[in-house]
Amino acid sequence: MKRLLASAIALSVALPAAPALADPPSWAPAHGRRHHERSYERSYQPRYYTTDNGIRYWRDDDGRYRCRRGDGTVGLLAGAAVGALLGRSIDTRGERATGTILGAAAGALLGNEIAKGPTRCR
Repeated sequence: MKRLLASAIALSVALPAAPALADPPSWAPAHGRRHHERSYERSYQPRYYTTDNGIRYWRDDDGRYRCRRGDGTVGLLAGAAVGALLGRSIDTRGERATGTILGAAAGALLGNEIAKGPTRCR
């Protein structure tokens, strides 16, 4: 029992003296891995260019031009809704589910292409 108590006291005294395993604060000078990561982040800042219609693009490490633009989700949803309504109004016979489904599919494809726009990104 005395050994257990003595080891618990020794451990509680030594534990606060253990080094912290966290990263140093951001204002501290960086050495090693953190310095390397920060210098790479600072050195690689892509220069953005803008087209006439407002799409930003940049040149990557391979020399190819890249751009980021919308993926057409809003156009897909709006086109599907409008296409479903048009398909339902065109198909007037019997159960109009076929016209609604075909109209929604066609409207979704058309709305997606319209929302993406004419600019090609490679």
